[in-house]
Amino acid sequence: MIARDNYKTRIETAFKSLPIVVLIGARQVGKTSIMKMYPTEDFKSTLFLNGQDPDVAELFEHLSTIEEYLRNYLNAELDGLLMIDEFQFIDGIATMLKLLTDKHERLKVLCSGSSSLDIQQRIDESLAGRVRVIEVLSLSFSEYLLFKNDKLFQLQQSLQNSGDTSLTKALHQAYQEYLIYGGLPRVALNNNIEEKVELLNDIYHTYLLHDVRRYVANEHFVAFNRLLRLLATQIGNLVNINELSRESGLPYFDCETYINLLQQMYIIKLIEPYYTNRRKVISKMKKVYFCDLGLRNIIYGSFNEMAFRTDNGAIFENEILLELLRKRRADEIVNFYRTSNGTEVDFVVKGSQRSAAIECKHKRYEKPISFTALSNLGKDENIDKLYVANLNLNCEYKGLNFVPCIVADKIM
Repeated sequence: MIARDNYKTRIETAFKSLPIVVLIGARQVGKTSIMKMYPTEDFKSTLFLNGQDPDVAELFEHLSTIEEYLRNYLNAELDGLLMIDEFQFIDGIATMLKLLTDKHERLKVLCSGSSSLDIQQRIDESLAGRVRVIEVLSLSFSEYLLFKNDKLFQLQQSLQNSGDTSLTKALHQAYQEYLIYGGLPRVALNNNIEEKVELLNDIYHTYLLHDVRRYVANEHFVAFNRLLRLLATQIGNLVNINELSRESGLPYFDCETYINLLQQMYIIKLIEPYYTNRRKVISKMKKVYFCDLGLRNIIYGSFNEMAFRTDNGAIFENEILLELLRKRRADEIVNFYRTSNGTEVDFVVKGSQRSAAIECKHKRYEKPISFTALSNLGKDENIDKLYVANLNLNCEYKGLNFVPCIVADKIM
């Protein structure tokens, strides 16, 4: 297993001021591995519990019961790190963690939760001011390389501050594979293409569809699957509930409910429009993207090479969004920009300390060119950095930063 240092750092920072950290994200995204690999040398002792175990859930029914258990299996002072995997399966867990950490100030708790609808509500109600929620996404391209091939990772890192992207054929081949099969760790670690598809199919049917059965009415399940496939065809496009309702066969209200369900399960991500002048905005509709491209492609039903796909631009745009989401700070929001006069910019990221606008082009350029909409948006909105994510150029031109896909980490 490879340490995902970004999450390690964020957990460490959170524990300096808060007693509880919750890792939340889709199934199979690597939350449990992050927990198990978290350094324990700073703690007197550690204990790992599985929230799906009924015996573990029973321990949390009474404060005295879990305290006694921790005295025996953590230490007598309750001084250390308690890790609880899939904590959402334990009824009343939030209240019990509040009581534990209030009473035992040297106890730290690291939890994971798989996109359950009630996790955020439980946290908001019981753990306000005591918890930090960290969203775990699938592997970034840098992490993917680290999982796959350390030499390729080192090469990619050496390009971060260099304009030379020659001799990078192997990196580009790895990136094409990454766009097609996604960044779920189990899939990334497997080198057999057929097995990658089998694993994605397993995750789709065993985890995704199994989890949603609890929330989707039996009479809607066929239509729900149709909705999921429709969304997979529309990445990077505006979500029109009326149209999706009609094509899927779901009533409007249920269609809207299931789309929100998919977002809360970290299957899709809905991006809102950016505006400062409401009259210029063409629509308040959101754009849809997938949280993992491998999962999107198994639903979409195609693993064709990028060069032969009609949706390669949308896939590329989706991955750049995921990179932005991985790197955004707590106060930053990612939007898209589209006005009634036809002006479009793929993404705008704004926070209190920095801002950026990004145009995504799945193209190779012989030389840099101007992007009027991007430049004008930068001037009008006083945006700090302007980026053109592309396949090969790594340079600056008239205030635009051209960033090749293999070093998309340079964005922001």
